[in-house]
Amino acid sequence: MGKLKFVTEFEVNASQKMLFPYLSTASGLAQWFADDVNINEDKIYIFLWDGEEHRARKVSQRTNHSVKFEFLPETEEDEDDPNYIELKLDVNDLTQTVFIQITDYSDLDDEEEQQDLWENLVHSLKELIGG
Repeated sequence: MGKLKFVTEFEVNASQKMLFPYLSTASGLAQWFADDVNINEDKIYIFLWDGEEHRARKVSQRTNHSVKFEFLPETEEDEDDPNYIELKLDVNDLTQTVFIQITDYSDLDDEEEQQDLWENLVHSLKELIGG
């Protein structure tokens, strides 16, 4: 089964500075993105969804702009082509509107299902921040 690079974007009524901790820290992510998120002594993020642990490494971060998590390989195929999630904050210079752009590269190959999943997650984030 191939992987799908799914990209979507949502308008969020909050500043980049206010939003970024929700995208880049374990405590922030645990509030909207996963059932729980912890970091071990090797700086590996442990995401808990439906009782299953998924481990990822933060491979890049630009403060108040973007963060990328690369999931540790679960199969041999993943070693050469790892799953990742990248969250970027963009601002429209004209309107000062903030957008969150999500790139989800994974085994989930149903775009409609992916869109529904991210709409629900971002809805939870918006409720949390009041945006």
